[in-house]
Amino acid sequence: MTELKHTPLNATHRALNARMVDFGGWDMPVNYGSQIDEHRAVRTDAGMFDVSHMCVVDFTGERVRAFFEHALANNVGKLQTPGRALYSCLLNPNGGVIDDLIVYYFSETHFRLVVNAGTAEKDVAWFTKLNTEGSYGLTITPRRDLAIVAVQGPNARDKVWQVAPSSRTSTELLKPFNAAIVDNTPFGELMIARTGYTGEDGFEIVLPATSVCEFWDALVRQGVRPAGLGARDTLRLEAGMNLYGQDMDDNVSPLDAGLAWTVDLNSQRDFVGKAKLEADGSQASFVGLILLKENGKAAGVLRAHQKVVTPHGEGEITSGTFSPTMQESIAFARVPKGVQPGDTVHVQIRDKNVPASVVKLPFVRNGKVLAV
Repeated sequence: MTELKHTPLNATHRALNARMVDFGGWDMPVNYGSQIDEHRAVRTDAGMFDVSHMCVVDFTGERVRAFFEHALANNVGKLQTPGRALYSCLLNPNGGVIDDLIVYYFSETHFRLVVNAGTAEKDVAWFTKLNTEGSYGLTITPRRDLAIVAVQGPNARDKVWQVAPSSRTSTELLKPFNAAIVDNTPFGELMIARTGYTGEDGFEIVLPATSVCEFWDALVRQGVRPAGLGARDTLRLEAGMNLYGQDMDDNVSPLDAGLAWTVDLNSQRDFVGKAKLEADGSQASFVGLILLKENGKAAGVLRAHQKVVTPHGEGEITSGTFSPTMQESIAFARVPKGVQPGDTVHVQIRDKNVPASVVKLPFVRNGKVLAV
C-alpha cells in the first residue's frame, strides 16, 4: 500500500480535527466539521484552503516564452507585464487535456506554473520532453519547498492584509489574474495572486513551506475559517469551474469541456494539439443543469456519470452536487450539440428519468445566483 503524501499543514489539519481523506495520493482534509458552514463562510466572509498539494513549477531560460507558445493552448503573448497570469490547458497531440493550469509571467527568462496535484509528475515529464525535443534549453524546477494557501471570500483580502500588512501596498490595486511578489513579511517572500477557484474574491498565497503553519494560524486568529475539499468542490461547481479528471482529461478536448475560451485557434502560432482541434472541432456542448422539483421535492441529487437523455441523443453528467447557495441540485453535463439553455432534459437517477433545466454557466458568482 502506497503511503499518502502530506502537505506541510498536515499536522495542523489533524489538530483541528479535520476529517482526512485520500485525495489523489495526498492525505487531505475534506472538512473540519461542517462542509455547509465552510461553504457559507467563503460566500459571506472568508475561508481558506490548503492547496499545497498542487505544485509550483518554475521555468527559467532565454527561450521560455517561445517554449510556452508551443506548449500551451492559450496564448502567452497576452502576458506582457510582470505578475500577469493566464489560465490554459496543456494538450497532447490528440487534443486531449493533460492538465489545466495557471501560468504566471515574471520576466522574459522566468515563467511560473501552478499545476494540479494528481498530474504534477506527468506534467513535468511532458514539459521536460518538449524542452528536450525543441532544444529550448530551459531549467524546469518543481518547487516542493513552497506551500500554497487560498484565502477566499468577500472579506478575504482585508484579513490577509491584517496578517501581512506590508503586502497591502502592492496588492490593493491588483487586478484579477495578476500576482505580486512581496518581500519583507514575517513569513518570508510571498507570491500573492488573484486567481481563485470559488467564484469569490480573495488571494492565493505562495510562501515558504517552513512558514505556512505560522501563516495559517495567524489567519485563524483573524477569523478566517479553515475549509476542506468538500466545500471547495461545491464552491467551484457553483462558480462553473472545471475539475481535472472529472470534467476533462487526456481523452477529452477542451472544446467539449466548456474551455474553448482558453484555446487560441485564431493566431498563426502552432501549439501541441492544435491540428487535431482544428480537424475535429467541437463534438459536444458543455452545459449546466438544475434538477427540477416535482410537487416541491427533488427526486435525488445530480451526480457524476449519470446519463442525460435529450431529444438530440444521450449525454453524461461530469460533476454534480447539491448547491448550498441555491438549495438546488446542480451539475455540469457534456451533451449533444443542439441542446440549449432553457431546454428541459432528463437525467437517469435510480432507473427513473428526472427532468432538469439546462442553464448557462456559472450558477453563482460573487455571492449572486446567476442561473435560473
